[in-house]
Formats: sequence, structure tokens, C-alpha cells
Amino acid sequence: MEPYHEVSETPEQIILRWDSAAPDEVKDNMIFDSDREEIDRYLRAVDEIQRSMSSASILDDQNKVDSTMQIAMARLEDEFRHILSTHIIPIEVESLTDPSPSACSMSSCTSGVFEDVNDDEADSQEVHLNLSGSPSFGSSGRSSYRRTSSIREIDLIPSGAIIDLRSIAERMIAAGYLRECIQVYGSVRKSTFDSSFKRLGIEKLSIGDIQRLDWNELVTKIRRWIRAAKISLRILFSSEKRLCQQIFYGIGTAIEDACFMETVKGSVTQLFNFAEAISISRRSPEKLFKILDLHDALTDLIPDIDVIFESKSAEYIRIQAAEILLRLGEAVRGTLSEFENAVLREPSLHPVLGGTVHPLTRYVMNYVSLISEYQVALEELIVSKPSTGSRNSADMDEFAEVEGKTPLALHLIWSIVILQLNLEGKSRQYKDPSLAHFFIMNNVHYIVEKIRGSPELRDIIGEVYLKRMTGKYRQAATNYERTTWVNVVYCLRNEGLNAGGSLSSAPSKSAIRERMKSFNAMFEEVHRTQSAWLIPDPLLKEELRISITEKLIPAYRSFLGLHGHHIESGRHPENYIKYSVEELENGILDFFEGCSVPHNLRRRSH
Repeated sequence: MEPYHEVSETPEQIILRWDSAAPDEVKDNMIFDSDREEIDRYLRAVDEIQRSMSSASILDDQNKVDSTMQIAMARLEDEFRHILSTHIIPIEVESLTDPSPSACSMSSCTSGVFEDVNDDEADSQEVHLNLSGSPSFGSSGRSSYRRTSSIREIDLIPSGAIIDLRSIAERMIAAGYLRECIQVYGSVRKSTFDSSFKRLGIEKLSIGDIQRLDWNELVTKIRRWIRAAKISLRILFSSEKRLCQQIFYGIGTAIEDACFMETVKGSVTQLFNFAEAISISRRSPEKLFKILDLHDALTDLIPDIDVIFESKSAEYIRIQAAEILLRLGEAVRGTLSEFENAVLREPSLHPVLGGTVHPLTRYVMNYVSLISEYQVALEELIVSKPSTGSRNSADMDEFAEVEGKTPLALHLIWSIVILQLNLEGKSRQYKDPSLAHFFIMNNVHYIVEKIRGSPELRDIIGEVYLKRMTGKYRQAATNYERTTWVNVVYCLRNEGLNAGGSLSSAPSKSAIRERMKSFNAMFEEVHRTQSAWLIPDPLLKEELRISITEKLIPAYRSFLGLHGHHIESGRHPENYIKYSVEELENGILDFFEGCSVPHNLRRRSH
């Protein structure tokens, strides 16, 4: 509607013509949807009425002016609500990302994509940043709160609408309608803000609701929370605060803060409830890395929280964030201790088939390797040594020798120490001593290779302890070879073969045959059993086969060279010299594959 008006209209007539209590055709039309001349005329009329309030001397005049001002304020309140509700730049929440160098320029960001800037650029833009034509308040005024380089604002309302909102807010507050202005702003903006916030995937759950969720479900929610927290704090919350400052700038910092807090306080509580619930949840080893992710994310956000919620009225938010961060740190320390205790107490006593790497070893070393990737955060969080108790063993003595390492390094080394203690107990479940040594060799070798394969972990653990562990698996390999092959190779000795025990007498053919029969039986038994043993690491497997070959084959070749003709000159030599040197070498290649092979080596090789 284009209201008809006379040039000589008084301010009272202009106000009454737009009375919100007037017929619907007036009520349903908004002044700020009219042309600019009509908007300016109405605002001047309000200003005139405001000035006349202090000069009215007669009670009737005073009452008339007060009544007119009430009508004007009711209309401006409606206009304020209408502009806030209808002049909103749509935000595609799905496209919002944490600021990155590949995002668009600041001046064109109205749909949720942002440009990253370096620290110098951020400093230069701190006071005079002017997005998408929004009103600049000049170098002499306070244009924005102090900001971090990670904070990016987007336009939530067009700049023209912000100017109109500001002009209304100034007049309402001057007329004593501050409470109404804040209420309208808070109710409209809260609804809009909550809608955007909800689309980030932060559900309204109590702390109890969160703690009752399955951990696998929480893992997904934690990942979603980290993304949503970064976007909401660095973009949505910061943009909302900037909007408050643009509308209420110069009117009063307290008013800016009141409107901002009225809008976002519910969402802040909802956001922090989740992190708090995780920080006080039951501790278990699988939670460590997600808790660390939460801790890292909140640590990164604390500077942003401190500047976005810098006012006195928002102090409780800063305190709450800091307290949650402390509790997350406590949860990290407690969870690490729980992991160490779980490794020590892991109860499985059933030996793994073939003496291969135990699942516990894989789990612990993968866990420790992941811990090392969080070194920066954990070096600050882990400040005390692990509690080793009063255990007395060689492992404990070795652990005592790594003094001077950081508390984090000591915790990781301690985890490896107690893993070895557990493995020693598991090795005793094997009835075959050779397989027990083989099991220790496999597992300690796996530990060494995991340390070597992670630069971060190797740096934390240190070369001294790595060399000590390398020596352990080599010693276990030596023990395995000694236990398995000493008796086999002993069959090929020359001592005791001479008839009558005299060195000058000829070798006894029967003794030579018995030696070969014993050797064949022992080798076949080792071949039968140890082909089913498993070394998962191909290099270790090859290294051990070579070592066995170097001990066995020269002895076998020497024995045949010295005594083979005594067997071949007798009856049925094939019953005693069953295998050629090449067949034995091929037989050794069957070892440690984790599967049984045919018993008859000759048939297999031929």
C-alpha cells in the first residue's frame, strides 16, 4: 500500500496513519517495504514526537504525546520483527566448512565458503573488515570484537536491512523500549539461529542421554560434533555476534552482549553438554583417541571461544569450556592408565596356533603407534610417570634404566614392558619349549618392526630401548634354534662312529646307519611340525631359514662326504640316505608357512 499523505501532515498524523491498531489494510503493510521517502518521513516524525515529549508543558499535551509515542513504538516493534524475519541471507549449512586456503574471498562469502588469510592479513583486517557492503563504522569506532585468525564471519542479513534495523533500534531504546527491542531481536534471531545450528547435526541430548549411547554410535557423533563445533563457533556464533554489533553499535556494548547471549546461549549449552558428557564417561581403552580428538578440537577452539564470549555476561561460557578441557585431559590420563592395566591383566591363556604374533601384540602396538601420533597433545597432558608398582623382574629392571625420558615415553615403554610380561606368561602355555621361544621371537620382532616403522614412535621410544628389544628377539631366535636344531645336527657328528671307540679303527657301518636313521626321523618330525608354525614377517622368515640352512646343510654335506660310501656299499642305502642336499634345502623352505606339507620330502621334491 502506498499511504496517501498531505504535504502539511503533522508528525502525529503520520504516526497515526501507520497505527498498528488500524484496519488490516494498514496493519498488513509495512513502512519499511515502502519507498525510502516514506520511511524517512516516518522516522523524522518519530524523532519530532520524541523531542516534543520533553517540551510538552500541559498535562493533556503530555498525554497526547505519550500516546502517540506508544503507537509509534508498537509500529516500530512490528517493523523490527518483520525486517529480522524476512531479510535473511539463506545459509547452506551443508556447504559450511572450517576456513581453508581454497575457499572464496571474504567479500563474496554469503553462502558459507571462506577464504583463509595469513596472520598479517588477519591483523590488517581486524578493525576495518567490511563484508559484502555491510556498513563500516570507520577507523575511529569499535568496528568489531578482537578476533582470531581462524574466525570468519558471513553476512546473515543484507547491509541495507541492517541500516534499517539500526535506525529502529536507536529510536526504540531512546524512547525507553530497550526490553521490547531485545525481546523481539532475541526471539526472531534465536529461532533462525537454532534452525541453522540444528542442521549441523547437534542433537538436543542431556548428559545422561549421551552417556547411555553405544560407543560405536558415539564415535560417529564425536566426529560430527568436532566439525559442527568448529563451524558453529568460528562461523555461525561469530557471525551472529558481528550482526549484533552492526545493529547495536554505538548504542551500548551491554545491549550488544545481551542480544547476542539471548540468541545463542541455548545452543552453546547444547554444544558443550556433549563434550562434557564424554569427559566424564566411563573410561575404557578404545575411547582414548576420540577423547584426544575432542581435546585437540576444543584446545584449538578455546582462543576463539575466549574472543567470541569475551563479555562479563558470557564469562560462565569461558569457564565451562576451560573446565571441560581440563576434564577431557583427566579422561585422557585415566584412559591411558586403564589401557596399561588392561594389557597387564589380559587373561587369554590359550596359545595361538603356530606360535605366530598374538592378537594382543598387534592391538597394543597399533594402539601405541596411534598414541605417538598425538605426541604434541600428550606431551602436555602426560606429566607423571606410570605407576609400575613393586614388581620385581628383569623387565622392571630394564624399565628402571630408561630414566631421563619424557613421561609420555615412559608410559609407552611401560606399555611395551607389560605386554612382554603378558607374552612371557602366554609362552609358558606351549608344551614344546622350542615353540615357546619361537612365539617370543615372533612377537618381540613384531614390536621392534612397529617401532621402526613409525618415525614418531621411534623418536619417542629412543634408539637405546629399540636396540635392547632387537637383542631380545634375536636371543629368542637363538634359543629357538638351539632348542630345535642342536639335537638334529648332533646326529651328524663324527664322534663315536669308530668301531671299538678307537680313533685308528674304521668307522662302524651300523653306527653310521643309526645316525642317519635318527637324523631322518628328527628332521622329518621338525619338518612336519614346524611347517605348520607361522612367521608372518617375510624377512624374518627368510632370515631364520638361512640361519637354519647355514647350520644344517654344511654338517649334512660333510657327514655324507665322509661316511656316505659306507651306506651306499651296503644293502638298501635308500632307507638311510633318504634326502639329497638339495632336497633338504627345499624342505627347509617349507618351514614357518603356517600349513602342513606332505610327509615324504622326496616325493614332494621329485
